[in-house]
Amino acid sequence: VGFLIGAVTGGLQFWLLARFTRAITDGGLDTGAVLIGAGQFFLPLVVLLAVAAFVREWLLAAALGMAAALIGSALVRYIAAQKRARGK
Repeated sequence: VGFLIGAVTGGLQFWLLARFTRAITDGGLDTGAVLIGAGQFFLPLVVLLAVAAFVREWLLAAALGMAAALIGSALVRYIAAQKRARGK
């Protein structure tokens, strides 16, 4: 269960990070982009603190799930970008 909590959180964090970086690279540093960036930054802290407070035994699994989801999402996005670049 802890790994699943971490994986969902890591996937959500990657999605928020992708939206934040897209907003920044498009030149739109507005309030929404700053809130997305702050949410991406504080999401793992809040989730890990909540897991530690309620079920401490799940903490390591949650952290590993977050890391796995972030790395996996980044690899999938990279591979998809490489395939798109080769197809052009």
